[in-house]
Amino acid sequence: MYEIRNYHIKPEVFPDYINWAKNIASPYLKANLDVLGFWVNSEPAPDVGGEVLDPLGSSNVTWIIRWQDMTQRKQKFAEVFTNSAEWNHIFSQVPGGNDSYLRREAKFTENV
Repeated sequence: MYEIRNYHIKPEVFPDYINWAKNIASPYLKANLDVLGFWVNSEPAPDVGGEVLDPLGSSNVTWIIRWQDMTQRKQKFAEVFTNSAEWNHIFSQVPGGNDSYLRREAKFTENV
């Protein structure tokens, strides 16, 4: 099972967010989870077809985690995020704080 996490980060803190993600958050996440990748948008702008996007547009951060199943995800998520003093310290440094996240989306997929 794969969890695809998409975030819309406020544009005014996005450059600082990239630095935080690359140098602070991502190393912790990759050491504690099966993170397949952590990506931030760059130029050129996203190529969108079909229906018009809402005012937020495309997410500007995407990362993917591999899980065995939802049971493992619940257990590991609590361990790595909810019950972790280290993660709480890391997250306290996110540029703009929690308000910098305009939208968070996690969707669960399987390989076909």
